Amino acid sequence: MSEEIEITSKFISNIQEIDPQQWNALLPKEGSHYPFVQHRFLALLESSGVVGKIDDEKEEAFDTGWQPFHYCVFKEEQLIAAMPLYQKQHSMGEYVFDWGWADAYHRYGLSYYPKLTACIPFTPVTGPRLLLHPQAPEHITRWITQDLLQQTRQSGASSIHVLFPEPSLSEQFKAQNWLQRKSVQFQWFNHHYTNFEDFLANFSSRKRKNVRKERAGIEDSGIKIERLSGNEITPQHMQLFFHCYQQTYLKRSGHGGYLNREFFMGLLEIMADNLMLVVASRNSIPIASALYFRDNTHLYGRYWGCLQDVKDLHFECCYYQGIEYCIEQGLKEFNPGTQGEHKIQRGFEPIFCYSNHWLAEPAFHRAVQNFLLEEEPHINLYKQEAERLLPFKQ
Repeated sequence: MSEEIEITSKFISNIQEIDPQQWNALLPKEGSHYPFVQHRFLALLESSGVVGKIDDEKEEAFDTGWQPFHYCVFKEEQLIAAMPLYQKQHSMGEYVFDWGWADAYHRYGLSYYPKLTACIPFTPVTGPRLLLHPQAPEHITRWITQDLLQQTRQSGASSIHVLFPEPSLSEQFKAQNWLQRKSVQFQWFNHHYTNFEDFLANFSSRKRKNVRKERAGIEDSGIKIERLSGNEITPQHMQLFFHCYQQTYLKRSGHGGYLNREFFMGLLEIMADNLMLVVASRNSIPIASALYFRDNTHLYGRYWGCLQDVKDLHFECCYYQGIEYCIEQGLKEFNPGTQGEHKIQRGFEPIFCYSNHWLAEPAFHRAVQNFLLEEEPHINLYKQEAERLLPFKQ
């Protein structure tokens, strides 16, 4: 690269050290305005204590195991590229599972942690992972893929992982000898539907009847559903949601959710326009809530919680309400969250997601490469089988 000598890179441990205007100048100007790489969202993760080391005067510092380590590339003093990056002491909250790789390292007396992970914490949603200034030098991505390897070695990390990148970026990393891994999620696509019944008209008769039965059961139970967006969502609504979210985590796993009250209240302050909240009530008493993010083309179903167990209420709040909202708002796609084959019969189609990996120890890099070569046919077959289960008419 002819301008290579002018370019430098470094890791930054607090996103507040990065000028928000310079960071946001890297965001794609066209497309979805993906909310999860905006400076304000990443800064809220840090300031709320969801990630990073939390200092408490009365107690020892608490380390979440997510240390911000944002990768920044500069041309002189100008930020020209950036990647949300974290130094990890565990593999929780990533949704691309590498526990087996970590165990193999440990069995051979090597440390898998810390590792470097380019992702959005607790957010397995495909989107931009490498942000580039419109005037960044040509071929900068190729330079970055190599520089990241050098920087990873120097940092002492065992490996670096890029999770849920856009397919085009994943292919660029693969071309530079990073390993590529596939996974499958289920996503809804808006084929210019006019309303929910128009969407259901594409289902086979039996599958259409099942969805209608689920939705009718909620109504027959006396449950009322309300959708709130933007400034309609009050701090009281968010407090209700957080209570539902925490109770569901406690019941399911014995501990509270990874995201705290400060984070959710902060969302309401800084990016209410990106939020949609579903509230379910019976006898005017709220019993469940689901929180979504949106941009100008996509809806993202992220968090859910309930205070009463009601049959099919999760499907209504987390899937059907989201689909209706997309149709009303003209949004193109709806990502309801990772995993869950039960989404298929409700019209969510299987899609490939990608991740890229590089391990500093050559023998383990080759071993993981062989593992992924063996894994890929099974992932491909899983997607094909899921497609055969879709409820749409043949």
